[in-house]
Amino acid sequence: MRIKDLSEIDLIRRLSKDFRLDKTVIKGPGDDAAVIKWTKNRYLLYTCDMTIEGVHFDLRKATPFQAGWKALGRNISDIGAMGGVPKYAVVSLAIAPGQKLSVADGICRGLKSIADRFGVNIVGGDMAGSKNIVIDVSLIGEVEKKKLALRSGARIGDVILVTGSLGGSIKGKHLNFMPRVNEARGILKKFKINSMIDISDGLALDLNRILDASRVGACVYESAIPLSRDASLVSNALYDGEDYELLFTMGAEEAKELCRTALRRIGTPVSIIGEITAKKDGCRIVRGDGKVEEMKIKGYLHFKLSTTVAQA
Repeated sequence: MRIKDLSEIDLIRRLSKDFRLDKTVIKGPGDDAAVIKWTKNRYLLYTCDMTIEGVHFDLRKATPFQAGWKALGRNISDIGAMGGVPKYAVVSLAIAPGQKLSVADGICRGLKSIADRFGVNIVGGDMAGSKNIVIDVSLIGEVEKKKLALRSGARIGDVILVTGSLGGSIKGKHLNFMPRVNEARGILKKFKINSMIDISDGLALDLNRILDASRVGACVYESAIPLSRDASLVSNALYDGEDYELLFTMGAEEAKELCRTALRRIGTPVSIIGEITAKKDGCRIVRGDGKVEEMKIKGYLHFKLSTTVAQA
């Protein structure tokens, strides 16, 4: 067996199964961020992501500023998907010694810009030589205990919602997205979110992660999925990935009120796209003509050669 024979999640489970987790760890591997005991009313959130040249960005198509923005933005998005607020980051940069200094400067300007926008303190890091650029970010955040949102809380009868619009991120959004921290916090001021994830690997794959963690099924209505102007097909919304919108579930009555008031409350549209069902139902999609099909669970997976090519 080779690494490519396992999905990313299966590989993480295999490699982390014997790692020590003491009673201070509320949630370890398997969510957008780890959850750690902190204060009487708050949890600490901890996440990390590598952003790699040739995998997550291509300097022939992206500016160094955009690479830096994306590297920290992906982590900020993860904290937002837990209902939290990002606070402290360390950033490690691997870069070729022969690379232009302006490239490193541009990456740092991108990091600083998004850090300033979300109040993140960049408190340290590391540097190393490398043929390809790697920007490795670890980010600490915090969340009130009552506002914590995990992937594992979806309940039968919940409705499924997304912020914004989906698909076509390859045309630029994956380099210029705005993490939905403020939107998540705005929703949580009044409403209870039962489960949540940010859409990084595609609606189909990330919804399946909620279903797997919550041990439930789902029914999604194709006609209800909000397509971006850069998405020509519903398949773009289902499988492209890197939208960095919120995908979440909540009670139906609360969801209706949220959708009615979303623009006023958070400045971003929210759409109901389906409902949570029993696990035995699997993950189904109702097409525009009424035909019901099993949704294909695919998207961007790092170790599956047959899936979508990385955004660049």
